[in-house]
Amino acid sequence: MNRFLATLAVLCVAFAAAQATCPTIITRAQWGARNANTGALPHVPAPFVVVHHTAGAFCSTQAACAQQMRNIQSWHMDGNGWADIGYNFCVGECGLAYEGRGWRRQGAHAPPYNNQSVGACVFGTFTSRVPNAAAQLALQRLINCGVGGGHIASNYWLIGHRQASATACPGNAFFNLIQTWPRFNPNPSPRM
Repeated sequence: MNRFLATLAVLCVAFAAAQATCPTIITRAQWGARNANTGALPHVPAPFVVVHHTAGAFCSTQAACAQQMRNIQSWHMDGNGWADIGYNFCVGECGLAYEGRGWRRQGAHAPPYNNQSVGACVFGTFTSRVPNAAAQLALQRLINCGVGGGHIASNYWLIGHRQASATACPGNAFFNLIQTWPRFNPNPSPRM
């Protein structure tokens, strides 16, 4: 019985530690997402995290970021004909994360990595500046949260969107920054 209680205590501490690393995540219901039906992510835990910027306006309040999420979702669904917002999560300079497709849904953000990645963007254009400290911390905590929750592989590779397709995303300044983050892969190759 003591062994069982000790094991249970260790599991509770590990779960609490994993939860402590998570940023505040604003759910789809909280930001006013439209209904969507997207496919499950076939590779779980995801071996890649793909970092993006929205290449639009930044936001630093929950209300402004929620509006950005609704705008991006409408653009992706109505303009691009996608099933939902393309990203799994977005992060604002308010330090909050916003659930897009979520952890276990296949995104539409970086072919050919969509079926094996979690795509996370930061609201704003980061060509000549990096996201503020609150957004950087929220993104790093989101990645750690995904690892702790079994959604992202512990040996994941971090890449910028420009490494998946011909784009300037996530902006020169931000791309230079993520190259200094843990698990950045300068020469990625999608897994089949």
